[in-house]
Amino acid sequence: PGGEQSPHLFQFHKDGFLVLEHFFTAEECDSMRNQIQRIVAEMEVPPHCRTEFSTKEEEQLQAQGSSEYFLTSGDKIRFFFEKGVLDERGNFLIPKEKSISKIGHALHAYDPVFKQITHSSKVQELGRKLGLERPVVVQSMYIFKQPGIGGEVTPHQDATFLHTEPLGRILGFWIALEDATRENGCLWFIPGSHTSGITRRMVRAASGASTCVEFVGSEPAYDNSQFIPLPISKGGLILIHGEVVHKSELNSSESSRHVFTFHVMEAKDTSWSKENWLQPTPELPFPSLYT
Repeated sequence: PGGEQSPHLFQFHKDGFLVLEHFFTAEECDSMRNQIQRIVAEMEVPPHCRTEFSTKEEEQLQAQGSSEYFLTSGDKIRFFFEKGVLDERGNFLIPKEKSISKIGHALHAYDPVFKQITHSSKVQELGRKLGLERPVVVQSMYIFKQPGIGGEVTPHQDATFLHTEPLGRILGFWIALEDATRENGCLWFIPGSHTSGITRRMVRAASGASTCVEFVGSEPAYDNSQFIPLPISKGGLILIHGEVVHKSELNSSESSRHVFTFHVMEAKDTSWSKENWLQPTPELPFPSLYT
């Protein structure tokens, strides 16, 4: 059986991404969607979203609260919202299930449904076919891409946020839980853009700095004509090389574009940057993908 994968692998190394249609069943997708509905139903609005903006100082505290909330989300299940969905008192202007942008970053560790999908036998088998020897799961996210307000994601490389030495050890698994179309914000890639390193890094700022993270280096102006869209149907999986340049547009359609995504690092002979925003913790060391 090892043989039939090789054209796929060749394609992945050539392009920096690989589309595997219908990797997960409709039932598996629906179980994730149903589970997230339960999680959102029980969600409390995070305190940092509730403060009222008035003075500059309070706005800064608000921003610090948000950054603290983000920085400490690596080993928790946390909620992140689209812009403009809360009024100044922290009340929802639209139903909360429509206001949420993403949930991260440890669903794979703490939620039974997402844990089961992340470590499913077909994911483990794919890891082995890709030649991963000691893959560990570093983070996961459920992304909603809400109708009408699901914001664009500007061109980026995942290794900007998840830096390793050497590079080339980060792999994203991106699962469409509904059809992803050009209208509702499918991914766009520059094929072959994973071979020339990274142009910027997001690092933890020195303690006491006004922001929690800062960017070193700069994102070049990418040529829009180089991007190709990758629409994919529900259950499809896109494998994303850590250095391939990709983006998604605003969701201008009437339908959401739910996705579950997680990142894996080949831990063999690899060091995880101490400057990454995301750090393993004593409560949650990066778990092995293989069980």
